[in-house]
Amino acid sequence: MADSLDHVPAQTNNLPRFLALTVGAIGVVYGDIGTSPLYAFREALRPFGPGGVGRDEVIGLVSLVIWTLTAIVTIKYVLFLLRADNDGEGGTLSLLALLMKRGTKYPILMFFAGILGAALFVGDAMITPALSVLSAVEGLKLVTPALHDYVLPISVAIIVLLFAVQSRGTGAVSIFFGPITLIWFLVMAAAGVAHIGDDLAILSAFNPLNAVAFLWNAGLVGFIVLGAIFLTVTGAEALYADLGHFGRLPIQTAWFAVVFPALALNYLGQGALVLSHPDALSNPFFLMFPNWALLPMVILATAATIIASQSVITGAFSLIRQAIHLGFLPRFEICYTSETQTGQIYLPLVNSILLIGVLALMLLFGSSEALAPAYGVSITGAMVIDTILAFEFVRRQWAWPTLTAIAVLLPLFSLELVFLGANLFKVHHGGYVPILIAGTLITMMWTWRKGVRLLREKTARQDIPLSQFIAMVERKSEHAPVDVPGTAIFLTATPDTTPAVLLHNIKHNHVLHQHNVILTIKTARIPYVPEKDRYTITKLTDRFSLLELRFGFMDDQNVSRALARCRKEGLKFEIMSTSFYLGRRKLIADSQSGLPQWQDKLFIVMADSAIDPTEYFHLPPNRVVELGEQVII
Repeated sequence: MADSLDHVPAQTNNLPRFLALTVGAIGVVYGDIGTSPLYAFREALRPFGPGGVGRDEVIGLVSLVIWTLTAIVTIKYVLFLLRADNDGEGGTLSLLALLMKRGTKYPILMFFAGILGAALFVGDAMITPALSVLSAVEGLKLVTPALHDYVLPISVAIIVLLFAVQSRGTGAVSIFFGPITLIWFLVMAAAGVAHIGDDLAILSAFNPLNAVAFLWNAGLVGFIVLGAIFLTVTGAEALYADLGHFGRLPIQTAWFAVVFPALALNYLGQGALVLSHPDALSNPFFLMFPNWALLPMVILATAATIIASQSVITGAFSLIRQAIHLGFLPRFEICYTSETQTGQIYLPLVNSILLIGVLALMLLFGSSEALAPAYGVSITGAMVIDTILAFEFVRRQWAWPTLTAIAVLLPLFSLELVFLGANLFKVHHGGYVPILIAGTLITMMWTWRKGVRLLREKTARQDIPLSQFIAMVERKSEHAPVDVPGTAIFLTATPDTTPAVLLHNIKHNHVLHQHNVILTIKTARIPYVPEKDRYTITKLTDRFSLLELRFGFMDDQNVSRALARCRKEGLKFEIMSTSFYLGRRKLIADSQSGLPQWQDKLFIVMADSAIDPTEYFHLPPNRVVELGEQVII
């Protein structure tokens, strides 16, 4: 994911900045879809078998590609969904957060739709690096067949190196993403133009009737081919997810000025090459180039696939961060690799899981040809989810009448369902992979939400209203706790009840600080909360105050920094005489708790894997006191 660039969309009156954002969007937003020509058309030809593709079928396939790009990418994403934003941010979870904030008629359905879309994106983040890098390196077999046995080891080495450098941040490298990918698109366009003349009949692919005729005449084979055709739009969901990083206009400009023309020309060139040289269907992309250019193209293609892989990896980091802040997952360690850009993050645990997943896919399938069928299910599923959420969005946010929303979105929804059905035909050939990945992540999110709710219900039975507690401790008696100087800050999720850690402190230490702050940290359903709206301070008595800190789901939840701002605004305390009190719970499984035993154990494992709140909220570690308790769940 690209830098946040101050979260301000580019304006056309600042031409250098606008051009920089446009070139950056070419590298980051379109890196994934830009590598699709390596394998998409080849996979679409495969069901016909050697020598089994006729001229009309080739033209029909290219027509399908062009009009799929037009309908799915141009109309749905570039022209429509880029306008459906949550305070400038896009993506499945961002849209879900907006719908939950605004209120929706189907909250449970929208919740599961949102987490399903997010889970499918994570599956995409595993499959994209494996498939795209393998596709690029396999070009070495055309340079010399002797390199055949080295394709997999080289691909594995590239992937390991790619994930190893994630902790260093992508700021310096991302500067080159846009220019390299721009060169990649220009070379693809030039190769397409060079081969269109091989058979000018390919230009009739611009007529959509050829696509319709192909599907009408091809029967079951045509339906199966649709699954491969959809590979041409892999990465289109990145358009929406990266909206807040580049702004709508640079993303649209990059598509219409560079990306779409280059893709269309390349697919036309591949089609013309196959029409004039039917033997080229084995690998039409690399066979477009003369022998002397093969090795440079393999190197350039590998660079392009690394960029595409980087984009989905950092996109997965961003998505998991959103899921954590929205309460769908436990708090994992989040490292910020830039001092100025909050968009550059690194999640060590997620990075390790993605690396293991990518390597497992590469070693299990061994080639891009074997892995390609696994790809379409995650992409089509995620796009169907986007359309479902968009339907609710236009009704809630834009106040569209239901019939208008149906008239606009039903054709796209129907088209995507057809593509999804075509990809489901390939479940037994690898399509089960994204289903398993998505199913695992959905189970984790569902378990976490359910477990957290159950835990709150259990602890709520022992809660004491804060007002009652304050009245009790401030009543002078021989059993009153000892007064100690300084400030104590108690973190809690429920500000109207007494934090358990405060009760434990008085019970075991018999002391009460001169000033006590009940701190609640809330995540708003907007991407970023302005500094002026960051906190609310409510003075309850001379000794007790309520402090609420608010962060957006894209914000760095740095409590120390926010408290420093509070001091400037009048909250009086000295950080070196302030103690932060945190509760640490040891969860114990109970088969009668309300969760099935397997889910109970999964929730406890997830809770144990969460990062310490001291690190997550950037609290001064030498000022933190933790008091534990056991909770049966």
